[in-house]
This record gives sequence, C-alpha cells and structure tokens, in this order.
Amino acid sequence: MPLIPERFRRRSSRDPEATMTLVEHLEELRRRLFIAVGAVTVGSVVGWFLYGPVLHLLQKPYCDTLTNMPKQSRPPTGCRFAFTGPLDPTLIKLKVVVFIGLFIALPIVLWQLWAFVTPGLRKSERKWAVPFVLSSVLLFALGAAIAYLMLPKGLGFLLGFAGQGFVPLMTGDRFLGFVMLLAVAFGISFEFPIILIFLCGVGVISSDKLRQWRRGAIVFIAVFAAIITPSADPYTMLAMMIPMVLFYEAAIVVARVMSK
Repeated sequence: MPLIPERFRRRSSRDPEATMTLVEHLEELRRRLFIAVGAVTVGSVVGWFLYGPVLHLLQKPYCDTLTNMPKQSRPPTGCRFAFTGPLDPTLIKLKVVVFIGLFIALPIVLWQLWAFVTPGLRKSERKWAVPFVLSSVLLFALGAAIAYLMLPKGLGFLLGFAGQGFVPLMTGDRFLGFVMLLAVAFGISFEFPIILIFLCGVGVISSDKLRQWRRGAIVFIAVFAAIITPSADPYTMLAMMIPMVLFYEAAIVVARVMSK
C-alpha cells in the first residue's frame, strides 16, 4: 500500500509525469519550513521595535480587571507585573517579540502551507490559494481579537474565584504566556471552517455528511473548547464554542453551494 495516496501525490520538478519520492516530499517540506521560520524571524525583528505598544496592549485587560476588583483584593504592585529571576525580563521580551513576529509572518506561513499542499490538488482547486490565505489570516485575527476582548471577563472570574482573602501577584512571564496561548488557541480554533470547506472541496466529506454529523460535532466542539482554552472559565469557553458552531453551520451552506 503506498504511503501517499495517488490523489495527493506531488509531481516531481525533474519529471512532471512522475510523482515525488518520499525523500523529495521531505526535502520540499524542509524548504517550506525554512521559508516560514525565516519569515517569523524577520517578523520578530520588526516586533522588537513594536514591543512597547504591544506589551501595553496585552497588559491593559489585566489593569482593567484590577480596577473593577475591591480595593483590598488588589495586589501591592498595581497592574505592573513582577518577575522572579534575573533572566525573566529577557525571556519575557523574546517571547513577546516572537509572538509579534508570528502574527506579522502569518500570511507567508499560511502561503507556504498552501504551496506544499497545492501540487496534490487539481488545477481547478489551486485557484483557492488567495481566498484560503486571506480567509485564514482574517479568521485567525478574528479569533485572537475575540480572545482579547473576552480576557477581562475571564480574568475577573478567575482572579476572584478563591474569594477576597487572596490577592493576585502576577508575574509577567505567566500572564503574558497565558494571554498569548489564549490568542493562539482562539486563532487556531477559528480555522475550523477553512478545514471543513477544504475537505468538502477535495471530496473527502460532503454537506450531507456534515448535516448528519451535526449533533456529534456540537458535542465535539463543546469538549474541544473546554480542553483547548487555557483559562477554562465559562465566558471564554462560550466565546469559542458559539462561533465554532456557527462556523460549522456556515461550512454546511458553503459546501452545498460548492457541490452545485
């Protein structure tokens, strides 16, 4: 049994009539990954100069949350972050800079992903490249934006859960890591309709199948949202679950239109 199905085999550049070997597949993957990592590196250089404004933006939900807390429950440091080790400031800045670089390089990263998949598609399917990249970037940004907007609600729930006898003392590394993980989790989950539409487009699934799987899909989405959201608070889980259910319904409609 061949390792790569005929439907998705790539054509060799040296012999257009032949398919690529497994080694050539791996070489192509390595080249695409190298370009993607290079794009993130360049984006991180730009992110170095954007560190200040982005740090202020990421810090704002925490400051807003503390403002709404009782005065006796606010930390002595205010909304400024603490650190516990001499290397923490360096690691925090590098983490934020790479995070910015990933966002800046996202169109190139997604384009490399599409370019790796494209040779295994029919000519009529390759025209989806630009819509795929644009919609993926927009949905990822939308997911990250919703995560950011829901952050004050989620933080208010989490920081006040233990009662007024506790005062938060937030380190920069843990808080910023939490925010960035939340943004990436929402961004990736919002790619859900793109995956469904792609699978429908290449004939792996159909709109009829999606309708049959609706109930199971809703249960799966609820479990997925509960697992992937790092905060696990109800506000954040619902903020992820509801759009994903709507995306599923939208994918059914788009798949039906594509099949006509």
